[in-house]
Amino acid sequence: MTSSLQYEIQLRPDFSLLKVSLDQGQKVYAEPSAMAAMSPNLKLKAGFKGGALKSLGRLMGGESMIVNTFSAENGPGEVLFAPGHLGDTQHYRLTGGSLYLQRGAYMANSEGVEISGKWQGAKGFFSGEGLVLLKASGTGDVFFNSYGAILEIDVTGDYIVDTGYIVAFEDTLQYNVSVLPGLRGGGIKRLFFSGEGLVCRFSGQGKVWVQTRYVIPFLSWVDSFRPRKDK
Repeated sequence: MTSSLQYEIQLRPDFSLLKVSLDQGQKVYAEPSAMAAMSPNLKLKAGFKGGALKSLGRLMGGESMIVNTFSAENGPGEVLFAPGHLGDTQHYRLTGGSLYLQRGAYMANSEGVEISGKWQGAKGFFSGEGLVLLKASGTGDVFFNSYGAILEIDVTGDYIVDTGYIVAFEDTLQYNVSVLPGLRGGGIKRLFFSGEGLVCRFSGQGKVWVQTRYVIPFLSWVDSFRPRKDK
């Protein structure tokens, strides 16, 4: 069984920083530009991981095709990872199952974990989060990040989450994307005036992670303060 990484998540939830301590010969994989600092004896190698199809799947899921590999040589070392936006970082230990990650949520993983894309087809997240989810599978550690803090919810039965707030969920949950039930029958007019839209209805038993902020409403709020030239 793959050994667990030694890690510490600092400065959470607003400005989280992930510190991973590596023993001699240990490796950790991360998205490009996530590394903030590292020990001088760590070796960095950038390249494709898992073949062309898995690399393309990561690209379709909103991540880079390139994966950075950090390995400890000539003794132990540590590496600090920082997400690209304000928010929290979450650890998840895979034990043979799969974890689905929303677009842009992936941060890093240990050996024994494969990161690929999963095509969603007709039940994809059509609200701008993408038709391809990232799929983490295998045995090992996964780290993902959010915009805002992360709320972990244990689902038993049914649960509804706006697609813009989903960060990750376990593969034990079934899901379907649809219009919020109260808006059905009202067409585009209700969607426009309510400010709500597509939601993901989860069913079964498992965990879902929800972020406390959604970037699109934030950008709309910021846009209202932009200076505008007189016509």
